[in-house]
Amino acid sequence: MFKVNEDYLKLPGSYLFSTIGKKVNAFAKENPDKKIIRLGIGDVTQPLAPVIIDALHKAVAEMGVAETFHGYAPDLGYEFLRNAIAENDYKLRGCDISPDEIFVSDGAKCDSGNIQEIFAKDNKIAVCDPVYPVYVDTNVMAGRAGEYDPKTETWSNVIYMPCTAENDFAPELPKEVPDIIYLCFPNNPTGSTITKPQLQEWVDYANKHGSVIIYDAAYEAYISEDNVPHSIYECEGARTCAIELHSFSKNAGFTGVRLGYTVVPKDLKAGDVMLHSLWARRHGTKYNGAPYIQQRAGEAVYSPEGKKQLAEQVAYYMKNAAYIKEGLKSAGYTVSGGVNAPYIWLKAPNGMTSWEFFDYLLEKANVVGTPGSGFGPSGETYFRLTAFGTYENTVEAIERIKKL
Repeated sequence: MFKVNEDYLKLPGSYLFSTIGKKVNAFAKENPDKKIIRLGIGDVTQPLAPVIIDALHKAVAEMGVAETFHGYAPDLGYEFLRNAIAENDYKLRGCDISPDEIFVSDGAKCDSGNIQEIFAKDNKIAVCDPVYPVYVDTNVMAGRAGEYDPKTETWSNVIYMPCTAENDFAPELPKEVPDIIYLCFPNNPTGSTITKPQLQEWVDYANKHGSVIIYDAAYEAYISEDNVPHSIYECEGARTCAIELHSFSKNAGFTGVRLGYTVVPKDLKAGDVMLHSLWARRHGTKYNGAPYIQQRAGEAVYSPEGKKQLAEQVAYYMKNAAYIKEGLKSAGYTVSGGVNAPYIWLKAPNGMTSWEFFDYLLEKANVVGTPGSGFGPSGETYFRLTAFGTYENTVEAIERIKKL
């Protein structure tokens, strides 16, 4: 008789955002007259920029003509896109990354979950706490996380790096040395950032101990402060210890289009084995490439018009973030984030747990957020709101919360 992967059975409950979706749908069914404002899942609401729509239309037309039709994409992605990424996201920032070290994919979520496949099962991971759930859950699925303790909501083979108000929601270098370190800045869910000197400490730590950093830079487009790095490769020595994940979802609104990329430098090795070669082998075996149409749209992101139009969209969402942050502050909430990231991290009031505050907001204000405990034990009693809604809904949601 066939057997299942029992590591999947270790996962407690369902995926965080699936649980939220079920609760919200149930409430909506019971209260059809209520207008629910969703500031929970980090999904964008603004339409694609005109320059991207033009690129999509042109690419679709090309697919209808024999001379310009495209079939399977190259394993790493089309050169026109990888060259644009290397020039704009790295060379212009003084980073030494070549086009053939860039792997184009259909999004950073898949890459952040799949990257663990190239590492041995007995590697020990370290994650920020709270953390984007995909990092931990996919290592559980791979059998790398150990056993789950429901009392502490932790895994026995995972090193948790608490991110609390006491350390400005930025992790400290772990005393127990991990093999794989997951970092995300600007951070999801807390919206916190670290400076370039602080990130350099992590790079030096990883190189000293032979660890690898998986650096999620999905929200770098929202950085507004000069001392916050956009890429880990701005730090000296990062080529020998870091893999970087990028998304087009948050900077260009591609949540429904799907496009991202991962950088694996050729200098990053385990002994004599290049991780670049392993990821290339995995990529070529399990993936047939992001569609030509999406990659042409991605190329338009780096055009002068694309940069201008997307900067306006980022500013739109950050206007929302500022409104949420100031509105909650005026109502007496303790809040952080919302400066270099589209997320606001707030303390649940009156000693409520994260899920109690979730239910309270949904029932009393008909506003949806994300319980902090869903991101890890240190997220308990905290709550995340996203700035990706429309401005009108954002204003209405905060006014409702202020009246509670």
